[in-house]
Amino acid sequence: MKQKIADPQAEKRKYFIDLVKKRVQPGTGSSRDFLNRRTWNQAVTNLNKIIKQAPFVVVGGVATRLYMPERMTLDLDILVKSEDAELVYDDLEQAGGQKIAELSIAGSQWQLLDGTSLDVLEVNDTWATEAIANPNYAPDGLPIVDLPYLVLMKLIAGRSQDLADISRMLGGATDWQLEQVRRVIAEYLGSAREDLESLIMLGKLERES
Repeated sequence: MKQKIADPQAEKRKYFIDLVKKRVQPGTGSSRDFLNRRTWNQAVTNLNKIIKQAPFVVVGGVATRLYMPERMTLDLDILVKSEDAELVYDDLEQAGGQKIAELSIAGSQWQLLDGTSLDVLEVNDTWATEAIANPNYAPDGLPIVDLPYLVLMKLIAGRSQDLADISRMLGGATDWQLEQVRRVIAEYLGSAREDLESLIMLGKLERES
């Protein structure tokens, strides 16, 4: 049986979605050409050369580049299994990284030699193990969290930017991708299934001409 995730952001998420649904108009977003754009123009630190002792996936704003138009964000966020965190930190220290602070959730913030800010998120849940074991890959070879798990993480976070990202990513997703997203959300965050469908609908409305 899959381990369900607590959903403290459910009420706030529903309020945001209801507000957007009242105001949204078909085709009032960006052009379809822009929405279909997938680029990897902004270089980020090659963590494959730094983190060698344990697997990881890139999450957060940089990860969205595979699923929606690229936006300016140079800070990196990665997801690691809690049991592997010390190995990752050892690699970061050997590469000259400096630990800056503990995060409000499990994990820590680091500054790399090139000035990059790196957040390391430590998770030991089943979904995280699946996400780390099944990445997508960026053009530069970085392992990127697969779309269903990125959506899951953003639903858990529940910030307005996260929900907007979900809507935009899913508006352009294939039917197969949407089914995979639905499966993961049903397994781990069933309370968000209705909100997920609303976000898919909003994403598709943005793309209507």
